[in-house]
Amino acid sequence: MDAYFIASQHKGIAARVVFCFVKFITLDDERFNREIDVQTGYRTKALLCMPIKDASGDVVGVAQVINKQGDQCFSTADEKIFSSYLQFCGIGLRNAQLYEKSQLEVKRNQVLLDLARMIFEEQSTIEHMVFRILTHMQSLIQCQRVQILLVHEASKGSFSRVFDFEANDLSGDDGDARTSPFESRFPINVGITGYVATTGETVNICNAYEDDRFDPSVDEGLNFRHKTILCMAIKNSLSQIIGVIQLINKFDDLTFTKNDENFVEAFAIFCGMGIHNTHMYEKAIIAMAKQSVTLEVLSYHASATIDDAYRLRQLKVPSSAFFKLHDFKFDDLTLDDDHTLKACIRMFLDLDLVERFHIEYEVLCRWLLSVKKNYRNVTYHNWRHAFNVTQMMFAILTSTQWWKIFGEIECLALIIACLCHDLDHRGTNNSFQIKASSPLAQLYSTSTMEHHHFDQCLMIINSPGNQILSNMSSEDYSRVIRVLEDAILSTDLAVYFRKRGAFLNLVEPTIEMSSWQAEEPRSLLRAMSMTVCDLSAITKPWEIEKRVADLVSSEFFEQGDMERQELNITPIDIMNREKEDQLPLMQVGFIDSICIPIYEAFATLSDKLTPLIDGVLENKQHWIEMAQSAKDAYANNNNTSENNNNNKSPCTDHKEDHSENECIRSPQPGSPASNGTTRKLSLEPDCTDSGHHHSIGSQESATNSCNIKEKIVGRLGVDLASSPPYADKPSFLVVGQKGNGWVNGDKVRLIRLSSSDGKTSELLLDEQLQRHPTVDEVDTLLD
Repeated sequence: MDAYFIASQHKGIAARVVFCFVKFITLDDERFNREIDVQTGYRTKALLCMPIKDASGDVVGVAQVINKQGDQCFSTADEKIFSSYLQFCGIGLRNAQLYEKSQLEVKRNQVLLDLARMIFEEQSTIEHMVFRILTHMQSLIQCQRVQILLVHEASKGSFSRVFDFEANDLSGDDGDARTSPFESRFPINVGITGYVATTGETVNICNAYEDDRFDPSVDEGLNFRHKTILCMAIKNSLSQIIGVIQLINKFDDLTFTKNDENFVEAFAIFCGMGIHNTHMYEKAIIAMAKQSVTLEVLSYHASATIDDAYRLRQLKVPSSAFFKLHDFKFDDLTLDDDHTLKACIRMFLDLDLVERFHIEYEVLCRWLLSVKKNYRNVTYHNWRHAFNVTQMMFAILTSTQWWKIFGEIECLALIIACLCHDLDHRGTNNSFQIKASSPLAQLYSTSTMEHHHFDQCLMIINSPGNQILSNMSSEDYSRVIRVLEDAILSTDLAVYFRKRGAFLNLVEPTIEMSSWQAEEPRSLLRAMSMTVCDLSAITKPWEIEKRVADLVSSEFFEQGDMERQELNITPIDIMNREKEDQLPLMQVGFIDSICIPIYEAFATLSDKLTPLIDGVLENKQHWIEMAQSAKDAYANNNNTSENNNNNKSPCTDHKEDHSENECIRSPQPGSPASNGTTRKLSLEPDCTDSGHHHSIGSQESATNSCNIKEKIVGRLGVDLASSPPYADKPSFLVVGQKGNGWVNGDKVRLIRLSSSDGKTSELLLDEQLQRHPTVDEVDTLLD
């Protein structure tokens, strides 16, 4: 007896068994297909055919036995035995199918994992990426050709590049060495690929020539014929179509199945990620190359000229005593820029840094000039500030002998850090960069400006002709750079607050300086030294401290103005011009919270540094006195103004009795006063709205003169007695109010003066305001 398992034969008895679930055991049946016997030469006499079912009762195949031995017919007992046997066959076949599917899924998953690894590991070029995708796809979906077409960004219906891969591409001599695919070898079937590129729909064609979108001309003249096509869109993470993948002619004349579609769809997702990432990588490489060129150009222009370096080299460098570099009360006011540069050279020489690290003298001169050149002309954080910070570091290192603790390498790094710690400062702080979402804030999330200062420092140090560290060993160079970065970042007050607690815990009156030799304590001491030097103006004599404080507040106010105008936000009090009268009190708070703790700690570490804390406490007292004076003047002015408003009569009632009584009025449009280059409020008798302006009569001249003087001094403390053109005008008081104000959203620069007899009051404005403020605006502004 011969037995057969028939899984896909759809003729005769087997077909009827599959579709009708019946058994045939007699040969004399019209449904018997005698063609098989004719083809094979085999004679079928008896036949038993039964369905093979799985556990759920679904037919998974057909089994038939032919020609029972002895030329007998199959009996009912044979049917039962055969049926029982086929139950086990159904289970076995189903298990085999499941195993085969699982193996296929394992293979596909492995291919996807390999592709994913390749995508994220190898992003060198788009050609290499596409070649790996094509080879993986062809090995998995056995077909003759695979194409990837990248969509043109400007025109979605056309393609910028077309990559081809054929099944025998790797079988040649150079197959193993090939790392990129062929491009544009074969004609493009624009009809189908263009349709997929524009619509994003998947196209699965069983017979290409029966589809209207297929162009038969692509096969003309070639020994190739399109039969089956599977074409699918490749999308990026934003679901934008960036390409098309096309598979042509599955092997064995099979059609592309739904299972193939699902797999190619999953494959296309990874393809989109890989192609998109590679595009980004290539753009990043181009951007880095452009940045490198830009950095090279900027480095050239940011560097001082050789001629300037030669000129500085020829200058004689006086001693430290001549510059008073060891003095904690050092003032750079009398020094010009050349003297500041020579003083820096002197500090390098006295610390023996030039000799110890073999720094070429001309290179040092050019580097100093380059550092100075890269400071912007801002109000406070400029070259002069950096120079003063460096002088304080030099004075501390030499007076305390702490250079023995830090060593020569760290001393070099500290001096460089002081000179470079505010390079390219824009006059705005980290908070402003973040609020404005500046490129610097996007580049550095913390210590924004400090990271930028460090980067600028490295750029200059590595620029040709400025490489003062070029003769150091690689180990010493790395050490300098690490200390340099830590020192510059430590000038961020946020970093100061983070480290201060640990530092103060180490400071004790009986502590030996040898305790600071360990790496961690020494690192804290370096960081705190940078802060002490950065804020050292607070330790200087009052005239220096006040001058520096004015510069700092001016820069703060300029930032506040930008925040108000550009960012449309109200600045914090210390940067708000409208809170200028509160500056003394805010300065006292700054001294108490930031300055006193660290300067007291340094005085504890070395009695040589006691003058620093003494200077801080003396200046604090000055600020307290200014704050109290401003408070008293403000209170007195309010009381006096209230009394005057209660006692004075309307102008209309006493016009003849007080002929000298005058009220501030704004000039009428077209009048000479309104067109003059020196803008003044005209003084004319006014009989309207006497309760909303400063009326100064002869009977109240002494009182009002005193009030005006107290009010002006109390608010700003500006003394113009020796300032032309006011000094030669005896009719004016020796005080005035000077600063920026706001009138109906307009920024104005104003000076308010009063006559000595108290009869007149004038407001001088610069050219920024193209009209005169009204009386109400002036009162609101000054009160």
